[in-house]
Amino acid sequence: MTAALFESSPHAFWQDIVAAGTYEQTPASGHHTFFPATLADGRQIALPIRERDGGNEALASLILNQASLEVLDTLACELADMARAQAPDIIVGLPTLGLPLAQETARMLGHKRYVALSTSRKFWYDEGLSVPLRSITSPGQEKRLYMDPRMLPLLQNRSVLLIDDVLSTGTSIVAACGLLEKCGIEPSLIGCAMLQTQRWRAAISSHDPGLVDRVLGVLSTPRLTRSDDGGWRPA
Repeated sequence: MTAALFESSPHAFWQDIVAAGTYEQTPASGHHTFFPATLADGRQIALPIRERDGGNEALASLILNQASLEVLDTLACELADMARAQAPDIIVGLPTLGLPLAQETARMLGHKRYVALSTSRKFWYDEGLSVPLRSITSPGQEKRLYMDPRMLPLLQNRSVLLIDDVLSTGTSIVAACGLLEKCGIEPSLIGCAMLQTQRWRAAISSHDPGLVDRVLGVLSTPRLTRSDDGGWRPA
């Protein structure tokens, strides 16, 4: 699909994974409508470019609950393959967009269930088992992240794979790590569909330097800056 078709059909993003080399990785005029993210085997997925900071920078975006089931399954399968050698006992997913990835990854690993964290407080929840939560995609909104206390027996003395959809600033995943710590649990691995820039490293290193080397990401996308000719290029 060409840039022009994506411009006229923005709902077409995240629907297809195409063969290696379908999209030019470093076009002379820079990237415009989309950035081609690449899987380990070279296959590509076109991600929309979202401007930030008054148009001075941009990021490639991935919204998993708008993705086709084929794309979701492919990303979950890739993440499961990356995590399989560590054999996590159970998967914990972050709301909202990390939950479909966590569920599918658990299924790919042969698990019968996973644990979903929540931003919706049920009446039986313990406020002590919650932490503040902020997201780069929802600026200005502060929620709380909750653990259902009934799920604790599933996590205690188990190796945990903590999953979110995208790691960007690292604030959401660090909040989830803090919540697990309140429950006496340390994640063995962190997994995501996409590592969006490298900014997440600072937040995770500040929380636990050893955790950075236990982060798994299927896709990796850079921060983009606008060039004089109007295109976007990796910073």
